[in-house]
Amino acid sequence: MARRVSMLPLVASLAFLAFGQPALAGVLAQPTGPVLLTVTGPVTESNGNHAAAFDLDMLKALPATTFTTSTIWTDGPQTFTGVSLKVLLDQLGIKSGLISAVAINDYAVTIPVSDAVEGGPIIAYEANGKPMPVREKGPLWIVYPYDHKDAYRSEVIYSRSIWQLAKIAAKP
Repeated sequence: MARRVSMLPLVASLAFLAFGQPALAGVLAQPTGPVLLTVTGPVTESNGNHAAAFDLDMLKALPATTFTTSTIWTDGPQTFTGVSLKVLLDQLGIKSGLISAVAINDYAVTIPVSDAVEGGPIIAYEANGKPMPVREKGPLWIVYPYDHKDAYRSEVIYSRSIWQLAKIAAKP
């Protein structure tokens, strides 16, 4: 009698080696460093407790966006690098509704998912090529490219530019 052998373990192993992530849909790698950002709500990918936890290396593994812009909180133009809010929300399957962005000190703002557009805000993890310490609005800051669109220079947008970001809660 012939014995059947499943190829699924081999396929999963090869996918992990090729992409650094498990092949099973909906599973994110586990953070190996300190968790900087936790995303909760109806996420399609998680790494525990129906949430997506990201360390700095995981955020840096996503496509990076860099832009230079002035802010009302800094002197002169600053160059920010981070993951596009659109890229992050798309990866987690968050397509509509609102997100509540919460800082380390529990300050929270509400941002419509419709703000997460190509060329829009990023979750910055570097300013001027350097990591941002907590004392300098880090380690994560939602930054819009204020100088790139008149619409980004408004009190509403400035109020959504939360620094010391720690959590995002998606609400459909």
